[in-house]
Amino acid sequence: MTWQKFYLLKNKPQKSIERFMASKLQIEGDDSVLLRITHSNLKSFATDIRFSLQTSVEAVKEKLWKKCGTSVNSMQLELYDDCKNKLCDLSDESRPLGFYSPLDGFRIHIVDLDPSSVTSGGWLEDTSLVEKYSISEEEYNKRSGTFRKFKEKMASQNPSAYRNKVGDRCEVEPGEKRGLVKYVGKAEALGPGFWIGVQYDEPLGKHDGMVKGTRYFQCPPLCGAMVRPDKVKVGNFPERDPFEEDEI
Repeated sequence: MTWQKFYLLKNKPQKSIERFMASKLQIEGDDSVLLRITHSNLKSFATDIRFSLQTSVEAVKEKLWKKCGTSVNSMQLELYDDCKNKLCDLSDESRPLGFYSPLDGFRIHIVDLDPSSVTSGGWLEDTSLVEKYSISEEEYNKRSGTFRKFKEKMASQNPSAYRNKVGDRCEVEPGEKRGLVKYVGKAEALGPGFWIGVQYDEPLGKHDGMVKGTRYFQCPPLCGAMVRPDKVKVGNFPERDPFEEDEI
């Protein structure tokens, strides 16, 4: 250490000496530093990034540009310590980051100098400010490949399946067994096409909603059945009174 550095250290406050020595040890023992990153326009943007102390300030800006969208030419970097005190501007892009003696936990604050930047206006954080695309019902109906067209196609191929909804009361043939629709969809283990899962009012089924290791719905034991849509009628089918007698 030269006598000039010794003199400067001798006349610095104790905290400054500790920071200087810590930075010296960090450069010699570890060539990287973990820094907190914040942004002037993006209030919710905050991330921790590890940088090599040998990385130039220009390369730091390149890395931050990919993180936040502020262009390198519009970016001003400010260095803050862990007590929120501003230490300096990283103004010389040719200097290595280690020249400014940052320590783990210090913060780089990005100031976006471009008034027309993609980060300005708040729309990157507040989606309510973004103009939403809208289309009329007439124009949407003219389009092909939409979910509505797909649903109409599937309904035309399986009309009975799409008349059933989970929660509908139903009656199943043969036997006029009544119950509740619990599942509408495919069951590859049972065969191609659509299936209706039914919870019978009485234990007239074969399972509790689990078939061949796959659970399609939940119901009491022996009250569940998986049937084809053409066997199911939905409508006003209330539970039968178990004590009612047939008319004579």
